[in-house]
Amino acid sequence: QLQLVESGGGLVQPGGSLRLSCTASRLSFDYYAIGWFRQAPGKEREAVSCISSNGRSTNYADSVKGRFTISRDNAKNTVYLQMNSLKSEDSAVYYCVPVRPTIPLMCAVSGDYWGQGTQVTVSS
Repeated sequence: QLQLVESGGGLVQPGGSLRLSCTASRLSFDYYAIGWFRQAPGKEREAVSCISSNGRSTNYADSVKGRFTISRDNAKNTVYLQMNSLKSEDSAVYYCVPVRPTIPLMCAVSGDYWGQGTQVTVSS
């Protein structure tokens, strides 16, 4: 099972930016569609964005469209989430996991492994 490590979180002021990274140690990383999910205290985990294995298809939650951009560099076994114009409601632990390669891409989780995540806190 593909295991991924998230990084790049931190404390940022409203309106600021962060770039999250999701890195795999496995060489077959480029076979997998990958999704970013987040969970805030007291709330259910929600899909934020996902990207197909070749990077040509992406999907975004309505709440982040126009502010977040997902991308990948398969040569570096890494998926990125560029987050701009951050809001307090974006505060959460962010996770990356493999998603099912559906057409259209729907950010449906594949498997049951969740890593440690990376904390994003948007606060003044």
